[in-house]
Amino acid sequence: MFLLRGLTPTPLPSLHLKTSHLLPPLNVTISSAITNKYSISDEDLESRGFNLHRTVSDLNLDHLNKVFVAVGFPRRDPQKIRLALENTNSLLWVEYKKTQKPVAFARATGDGVFNAIIWDVVVDPSFQGIGLGKAVMERLMGELLEKGIVNIALYSEPRVLGFYRPLGFVADPDGIKGMVYSRKKNSKR
Repeated sequence: MFLLRGLTPTPLPSLHLKTSHLLPPLNVTISSAITNKYSISDEDLESRGFNLHRTVSDLNLDHLNKVFVAVGFPRRDPQKIRLALENTNSLLWVEYKKTQKPVAFARATGDGVFNAIIWDVVVDPSFQGIGLGKAVMERLMGELLEKGIVNIALYSEPRVLGFYRPLGFVADPDGIKGMVYSRKKNSKR
């Protein structure tokens, strides 16, 4: 059983990207097809006071941890966050220029060829509802698709499934059910 925030008693739904409608016509590159579909352009993000980053340089892990906690994730050891990010294939984060703090974040791990899993999609609650989560997800998915990765999955809490559906994610495509390793706690101590 996968426990997110230590509060969810059942496995969370696994979502997979349905790519058939996202693939461009043969005469259009994936890069240009995805770039033209951004709901908020890089220039618009910048004019609204945000910087988009694709590397961990300049990412303050304590500030990122505060965003994790603000959305309900458990507080994480910064050294473990750093290690996780070192083993991350793709990541994007949005910095609010006025505070120089991260306000949106998402990352993906995988084999770099066939499969990827998106993790830790978060937007600071003070900045939710203005398109930052969608902006981060569109760019992360575009990067993965550019690499030819079309089996893209993520785990989501049921309350936010509606956010991912318009981005092309569907639950249990082809009847596939995800499984997660679970160690049962020993009741005798």
